[in-house]
Amino acid sequence: MYINNLNLTYYRNYQDLSVTFDDRVNVIIGQNAQGKTNLMEAIYVLAFTKSYRAAKDKELIQWDQNYAKIEGTVFKRQQQFPLEMQFSTKGKKAKLNHIEQQRLSDYIGALNVVMFAPEDLYLVKGIPQVRRRFIDMEIGQIQPIYIYHLTQYQKVLKQRNYLLKSLQREKSPDLTMLEVLTEQLIEHASIIIEKRFIFLKLLREWAEAIHHSISQQREELTIGYHATVEVLESDDKEKIKIAYLDLFQKNREKEIERGTTLVGPHRDDLIFYVNGRDVQTYGSQGQQRTTALALKLAEIELIKAEVGEYPILLLDDVLSELDQYRQSHLLHTIQGKVQTFVSTTSISDIQHETIQQAELFFVENGTITQQKRG
Repeated sequence: MYINNLNLTYYRNYQDLSVTFDDRVNVIIGQNAQGKTNLMEAIYVLAFTKSYRAAKDKELIQWDQNYAKIEGTVFKRQQQFPLEMQFSTKGKKAKLNHIEQQRLSDYIGALNVVMFAPEDLYLVKGIPQVRRRFIDMEIGQIQPIYIYHLTQYQKVLKQRNYLLKSLQREKSPDLTMLEVLTEQLIEHASIIIEKRFIFLKLLREWAEAIHHSISQQREELTIGYHATVEVLESDDKEKIKIAYLDLFQKNREKEIERGTTLVGPHRDDLIFYVNGRDVQTYGSQGQQRTTALALKLAEIELIKAEVGEYPILLLDDVLSELDQYRQSHLLHTIQGKVQTFVSTTSISDIQHETIQQAELFFVENGTITQQKRG
């Protein structure tokens, strides 16, 4: 799988860009604030329909324009097809093979992307929201229906929280609507948890072996899931629903008192252990970075196993954050099999063969010049 060309119109600091990429390694070189990360972000947005660094879609539109457009040609499963994302003040449109998709879950998964940026090094020691986002985005790529249930869950959750706040002000609240929303929330929550458990089983198979290799067989990685409901990873959807229903009934008064939903997938977390110790709390910075790297490399292999082709890899200013050993391990792993985009201010400190044979793209003030190497 690879993206052949990318066209940007009024996207961030790119007014009108058309660029063709190599199907192996492309290095985007430029000083800060010139547009190299914007280019990486555009590929990510083309895959996921939203940015990993912008809170609102309107931030993607050039400041003096009323729309932005990203177009790309993708080769996947021996087929070539165009993808298009357009953002305006009226919302966004996603087109697959020139056909607008009514649901984003019907679009996501057409282009598979793994992003590795400096903030991903905080995947282990960061807040739970970062880890939930990691697992949600990756499941969505291989099972787009997951995005649908996650979106519906978030909508019902917002309605339920609003209702809980309003119930705080009533002396004898009518709980009929709360019961309806709770039932809807449980339906989507049980599917989300079930799919997360299935995904984690696959992730462990890859991540634990990769981590063992990176640590030169000295460390064992274990990935745990901390749920706000007492369930087993072997439980099916129906057992999970029963557990949620029981817990919501027990927490009803407490939730009304606090005006918010206290349990559910939106409060769950991933826990990483190295040699039996919680890496977030007790791990060294090196152990935390090795864990993050193992997770990203595991993503690549997991998507390959599930989809049948390797995803595109985006390395956004992350190589300089890795020591030479981890940097070399990463580049050796993806060499010759994954279309990779590397953004950096300089390649002078990156001596690996993968980079030496890459195509170079120099970015300055939203303009790109290309230089072939190898």
